Amino acid sequence: MTLRYSAPMPENLRHFMRARQHPARAVDCPHCGVPAHRPCVLRKSGRILTEPHPQRVSAWAQTTACCPQCQVEPTTPCHDEGRARITVHERREEEARVTAA
Repeated sequence: MTLRYSAPMPENLRHFMRARQHPARAVDCPHCGVPAHRPCVLRKSGRILTEPHPQRVSAWAQTTACCPQCQVEPTTPCHDEGRARITVHERREEEARVTAA
């Protein structure tokens, strides 16, 4: 009998192994409730989706990038003239994609 010992995978290597996935999978999905690093699913049927929900992409962009349009820091929601937005500005999403690359 052969014993095999495995060491925990370093976080930077784990991130490299997941590089093919959408970077928004690094956060929990507020729409379907799946945890980080799992694919989004349809809530009724449980079917796995190939792309994350738009709400998940917005949550990811909000946690990782500053918004060049409304000038807010990461983790602060975007706003339009003082009114909070449900999703982030497109420019913030683009900024998050550049940061992730």
